[in-house]
Amino acid sequence: MKKPLVLIAAVAAVATPVLAQNAGQIASVRSGHDCRGCNLFQGDFSNIEKRGLNLTGSRLRQADFSLAVMNRTRFANTDMRDVEAYGAVFSSSNFSGANLTNASLVGAYLEGSSFAGATLTGANFSGAQLARATGLTQRQLNQACGDEATTLPGGLHIPAC
Repeated sequence: MKKPLVLIAAVAAVATPVLAQNAGQIASVRSGHDCRGCNLFQGDFSNIEKRGLNLTGSRLRQADFSLAVMNRTRFANTDMRDVEAYGAVFSSSNFSGANLTNASLVGAYLEGSSFAGATLTGANFSGAQLARATGLTQRQLNQACGDEATTLPGGLHIPAC
């Protein structure tokens, strides 16, 4: 009799989303509130205009920032894997220590933003403006890609996508 109970418990554990998004936290950020260490997984932040938010240490994996304007936002040490940020404006934002693996930042405006220690593996910066970005290294950029329209700080280059 114990075997069916164990099987039911195992199936329930697999079906339960352990790290699902927090809709209340997403709504709070969309309203312009700071949310350090929040679970914003797959949040829709497209087309919003907020500045100076503190999202340090938050989980933003697979979030949508398309056409968002979020200048001076703190994304330090965030999980931003697989984010979509087509045409987003993040001037003077802090991405230090952020994980931007496979992020799509096509056409993003990132002037004055800091990328010290950020993981850029597979990130697409095609057409992105990064000429005044800080903390970028050639080693980071070798793991990312861009195109002829990508602007970078002097002396740095990025592989083609």
